[in-house]
Amino acid sequence: MGNVLGIVTGIGMACGPPLIYVDQAWSIIQKKDSTGFSMDVCAVLIFSNIMRCVFWLGSRFELALLMQSILLILAMLVLLFILLKYRKPASSSAKQSRRPLNFWMWPVYGQYIEFLAAFIVVLCTSYIILGGYSWYIDTLGFIALGLESQLPTPQAISNYHRKSCYGLRSSTLAG
Repeated sequence: MGNVLGIVTGIGMACGPPLIYVDQAWSIIQKKDSTGFSMDVCAVLIFSNIMRCVFWLGSRFELALLMQSILLILAMLVLLFILLKYRKPASSSAKQSRRPLNFWMWPVYGQYIEFLAAFIVVLCTSYIILGGYSWYIDTLGFIALGLESQLPTPQAISNYHRKSCYGLRSSTLAG
């Protein structure tokens, strides 16, 4: 009985967080409008979970949490695709991005994939070079956790700039 409970709990830990964003994605698809959900939330979750996967190579943790990271990355890639597909065109009076190289504001999904591929190559290369050092593994885990702890920040900033919570599902907020 205890083993079955452990399996069910592990499946819940792995699948629960990615499923939070299904309602958000469905809402965007139904309205054909991604206004209100910050693409930076996807960035935070993708970066932190890629780092957590590399951290797992050096400091094994529960397999359910590794699966959660992989599923969150996949869910955020799908949500990012949906966000880009239903993004409203910027008006000519809209503020231009002040980010260097328009970081994470690119118009084409392929640019996000290319950047993430480069990010993974850099992380894996640094792991090959520095993976034997515990300080590197610890730092990688610390950065991944610290980044993920900032998850509400991009959405809060987006809501503040727009002076609205329109488009953000309460189920996503609750999750």
